[in-house]
Amino acid sequence: MSRPPIRVFLADDHALVRLGLRQLLEREADVTVVGEADDGRRVLLAEGKDGWDVLVLDVSLPKVGGIEVLRRLRAEHPRLKVVMLSMYPEDQYAERMVAQGAAAYLSKDRRPEEVLAAIRAVHAGRPWTGGVSPALPRLGPDGRLPLPGAAADGRPPHARLSAREYQVFTLLFQGSTVSEIAAELDLRASTVSNHVAKIKDKLAVHSIAEIVGYAHRAGLVGTRVEE
Repeated sequence: MSRPPIRVFLADDHALVRLGLRQLLEREADVTVVGEADDGRRVLLAEGKDGWDVLVLDVSLPKVGGIEVLRRLRAEHPRLKVVMLSMYPEDQYAERMVAQGAAAYLSKDRRPEEVLAAIRAVHAGRPWTGGVSPALPRLGPDGRLPLPGAAADGRPPHARLSAREYQVFTLLFQGSTVSEIAAELDLRASTVSNHVAKIKDKLAVHSIAEIVGYAHRAGLVGTRVEE
């Protein structure tokens, strides 16, 4: 008796990306696409989540970002496997996303076959790293010197941010304002401001502009993959 196909839900705000993924997956006899969403709110409101095996989730979704979607779904549907897909570099993000509950993390410059391999692996309960080291990078983006403020073990300052601080940090360098972050994360603006203050302290910076500059120096802001 053949096994039922892997039921995959796609969440990406680019229609061409969703179309490409759907065409890739539907060529495979062991995979079926059960739905799509173009923003995080639609993912959270979608029906039938208990029928999904794998969610392919873009990190940079509008309305509710992928990291917040991941956090909420892990709390409500802990058995759902989530494959994070992003334009941001794997060596800076993979461990952080896996620590927050993602089953795998891939940058959008990966080959289509690798996305398919990740889906199959996580559905089978196998770890998938795609060759990315599980350790956080110890050196700065030049490969030689640690970033200013690095700990004695070489870990960069942003590695010391809490999960929520890192989420706010990511939204800040993506261009969101404090009020926009508060709306997306369902927090008070004052709470977000407190997180921003802690981020500044841990990164040894004094403004949001310097937070953005830090993210660029740390290699956290990748070049967007053409889609």
